[in-house]
Amino acid sequence: MTGQTADTHAAALGALERYFGYESFRPGQDGVVDALLHGRDVLAVMPTGAGKSVCYQIPAALLPGVTVVISPLISLMQDQVDSLNDQGLPAAFVNGTQTPDEQSMVLAQAADGQVRILYVAPERLETGRFRDFAMRTPIALVAVDEAHCVSQWGQDFRSSYLGIGDFIRSLPRRPVVGAFTATATEKVRRDIVDLLGLASPQVTVTGFDRPNLYFDVINMERKRKAAWIVDYVASHPDESGIVYCATRKETEQLADTLNQSVPQRPGTGAGERGPIAVAYHAGMAADMRNAAQRDFVTDRVPVVVATNAFGMGIDKSNVRYVIHHNMPESIESYYQEAGRAGRDGEPSRCTLLWNESDIVTRRRLLDSDYDNDRMTSEEQEIARRNRRRLLDGMIGYCRTTECLHRYMTRYFGQESDPGAAKSGIGGSGASGEAGETAAHATCGACANCCERTFTTIDVTVIARNISRCVHDVMFDHDEQGHETTPRPVRRGVGSGKIVRILRGSQAQDLAWLKPERMPSFGTLKDESEARVRDVLSQMATDGHLVIADGRLPIVGFGPRAAETVSPDFRYEIKRVERRTARSGSGAADGGRMRRLGVSAGTPSSTVFGAAGTNGPVDADAYVPGDEEEALFQRLRGLRKTIAQEIGKPPYIVFSDRSLRDMARIRPVTDAQFLAVSGVGERKLQAYGRRFMDEIAAFGGAS
Repeated sequence: MTGQTADTHAAALGALERYFGYESFRPGQDGVVDALLHGRDVLAVMPTGAGKSVCYQIPAALLPGVTVVISPLISLMQDQVDSLNDQGLPAAFVNGTQTPDEQSMVLAQAADGQVRILYVAPERLETGRFRDFAMRTPIALVAVDEAHCVSQWGQDFRSSYLGIGDFIRSLPRRPVVGAFTATATEKVRRDIVDLLGLASPQVTVTGFDRPNLYFDVINMERKRKAAWIVDYVASHPDESGIVYCATRKETEQLADTLNQSVPQRPGTGAGERGPIAVAYHAGMAADMRNAAQRDFVTDRVPVVVATNAFGMGIDKSNVRYVIHHNMPESIESYYQEAGRAGRDGEPSRCTLLWNESDIVTRRRLLDSDYDNDRMTSEEQEIARRNRRRLLDGMIGYCRTTECLHRYMTRYFGQESDPGAAKSGIGGSGASGEAGETAAHATCGACANCCERTFTTIDVTVIARNISRCVHDVMFDHDEQGHETTPRPVRRGVGSGKIVRILRGSQAQDLAWLKPERMPSFGTLKDESEARVRDVLSQMATDGHLVIADGRLPIVGFGPRAAETVSPDFRYEIKRVERRTARSGSGAADGGRMRRLGVSAGTPSSTVFGAAGTNGPVDADAYVPGDEEEALFQRLRGLRKTIAQEIGKPPYIVFSDRSLRDMARIRPVTDAQFLAVSGVGERKLQAYGRRFMDEIAAFGGAS
């Protein structure tokens, strides 16, 4: 490391400790920060809770000029700005909630150097007022948050993001540009680089695994879902959670059910009883949505029942569980929504309730609800097919029998050990003995590895025949069924034709293939079309097959195709029937079992894995004693009191992780308090004395 680089790195560490109270960066953060400080564009793909925002906030504190953060999250800007100002880093936002005079005042402050970080929505970049500001104000850094929104191949495309590249190119002096997202496959990453015009960027992918999250998938009839959720919420009364529903009507009905069925908490006034849940969806009036979000973020209400209109980038760190009442449309959507649990790194639970009717509903919506006047009809059809492919990945997650953490990370292209950082638009994959070991390891933090309460169906024969058919369609055959000449690649076939060949179809549109000459023709005539399609789809999501993107979604062999001809190959899928027992007993859950949300009665050895597995260990495995838990609850009470006094969400005062660290360390001096995770100088000055007094009253330093 050169002297200049070392000085820059030291300055970054100093700012990290001063403003955020951390002595070192998390994996991947320091490389991104150093690149931006040295003027290099970056694309950072980091899981929710990994600290993406710090990667541009530290450079913003050190670079000369203002940092413009482009974010679609207008509802979140106020909280982010409050948090940064609370930490001593001057920040502001400009959006449509302000009057023109208020916007002018903020822009004047930013131009005058009084604001280091300015948050704006992408639509704001096209206004004359903001363009004038950008032309006369030194902009050091443009940070694009939720950068996957620029790509039509992602799950959350926003046409307003397509103008960001033009805005950057229009500036009199090009600033360094950072793009940040938690959800981006390799194709989406390439789109981000191209459409934002990133110049030879450093691409950092820190890994998609979230080892503090316990994943569970439960196949359940629709009529039983509400009762399950009521039972879960009632048995976790001190925890904050999000419940996602597919429709606006369902959010309101389920919120009402929770408020009628779950014992309510004490309210804020004498004799009042506070509600358990609030509904949130795009059809509500803006003031009602804002009130619902504020009540949830400030812990006035522990549960929000919402559509996917809620929470992209929600900065509430102490969400202990996320429950999906319905199956989402893609792994990207699910990863983002479930990832709102446990942003503080504390153990949390993510449960997906699904059934076959969810699949039918999702497919119907994809076929009927995709209109975009910026796209031609052909482009819209390609987009529909891409959405179907995304949905197949989600269906595969529900049906897979393998580790749910591994399924998720492999989907995003991470075949190596979860959590291992890697650079480059394409990630390296595990191979050989290491790959085999990872494939059979248990994570210790998902129901597929720990509970295994589902039953499976052996579909090895179906999988082998599908693989054989994919091979057969690549060649012409003579009348004896022997391969003759290879077919042109462009004449490959899709999954529908593969299924029909296997089931012995004589349809006219297959005649050119002469399927009756293929060895695989009719080999699965006794299997249902739905079963063959399910297995083919699962093979694609598991990497045995690939389905090409674009106008012709041709089926081909994937990186794991060779496994299907191995003598010891065995392939299973989940039987849709699943356990019917409701989640744990609440009060019976203790220690870390309660913190992970795992049902009481599940042996801890099966939940957390044996020695040598890659389950959560070390600091995250720390289990507080009863006295420490009691102090933690007292500190939570103080945090809530202070938050109400200053009119800000509790997590802005301190995260749950910081409170747990206080309960463990029991600081009673300034030096001890600064040693607490997440405590910087500004936090010490603002809140330190009151928390130390509370700790001293409880019993002092241990």
